[in-house]
Amino acid sequence: MEFTRYGVYFTPRPGAFAQAGAHWLGWDLAAGQHVGTPDDAITARPRKYGFHGTIKPPFRLADDTTAAGLHDALTTLAGGLGPVALDGLTLSQIGSFLALTPTGDVRDLAALAATVVKELDGFRAPPTNAELARRNPSRLTPAQQDNLARWGYPHVMEAFKFHMTLTGPLPHALIGSTRADANAHFADLSPRPFVIDSLTLVGEGCTGMFHTLHRYGLTGK
Repeated sequence: MEFTRYGVYFTPRPGAFAQAGAHWLGWDLAAGQHVGTPDDAITARPRKYGFHGTIKPPFRLADDTTAAGLHDALTTLAGGLGPVALDGLTLSQIGSFLALTPTGDVRDLAALAATVVKELDGFRAPPTNAELARRNPSRLTPAQQDNLARWGYPHVMEAFKFHMTLTGPLPHALIGSTRADANAHFADLSPRPFVIDSLTLVGEGCTGMFHTLHRYGLTGK
């Protein structure tokens, strides 16, 4: 399969939590297939990305790089990075959408994400003018504008906030009921503690859906 973009995610290891997330969104990253009976009004927008938390946002490969080289670099990088443990996950409202967000001290997680963004940046093709325009730079903070120019995405480095998106933008009238549905759907499945002990390389296929390519254990100290 050909892939147009690559990204580095946290994805849950196979199990009840991963399955719940896949069925909520309607797309199983690992299997590369549609699952469940999701509500398009709630989950159509984030579905293509699968159940994940972004570590390095999706990017096109630079002309002088290859997917094999990216795989090798991520293998080496993950081998030098250690796991990150947080207290757990909680359902949060971020603007007009809902997501699972970490509880506890997130500094180690932010440092992990910053390292991955920085160390793999050589594989990222510069964004096109159209891609930059889609980020609405006039609505970004100065720091986010700097990130967009330097790293190709506004919400990295000091602006990074880990989250596992569950919905697209919701009208106010749907937020309460959707929150209740999400709490019931995930019930006691969210892990406590929440441990990030691996990174997942994903690729965007020709249909726009993302697929798991490889999981890399964080085996450093």
